[in-house]
Amino acid sequence: MIFKAVGDSRPYPDHGLVTPRDWSDVPPRMVRLQDLVTTKRNLDLDMLLAEDSTFYGDLFAHVVDWQGDLYLEDGLHRALRAALQQRATLHARVLVLD
Repeated sequence: MIFKAVGDSRPYPDHGLVTPRDWSDVPPRMVRLQDLVTTKRNLDLDMLLAEDSTFYGDLFAHVVDWQGDLYLEDGLHRALRAALQQRATLHARVLVLD
């Protein structure tokens, strides 16, 4: 299994970070794919295969650490691409919520 679990919602409270600029203050770090819980059940295949998928957004996935779980909020295509390249980790900005 690639991820810890596949979800279809954001179970954590609203954190107020909306744009890539909002997330830019959160430092990136490595996370293991097997520790992530997705917040989206579906992926647009064009996003996965596009070479410029990060051109207009953040280079790093967005992850929320809440109640001991890591939720992949944005960057599902990056995580799947990493898995297809047989990488076990992903660079992500991890926001810790209390």
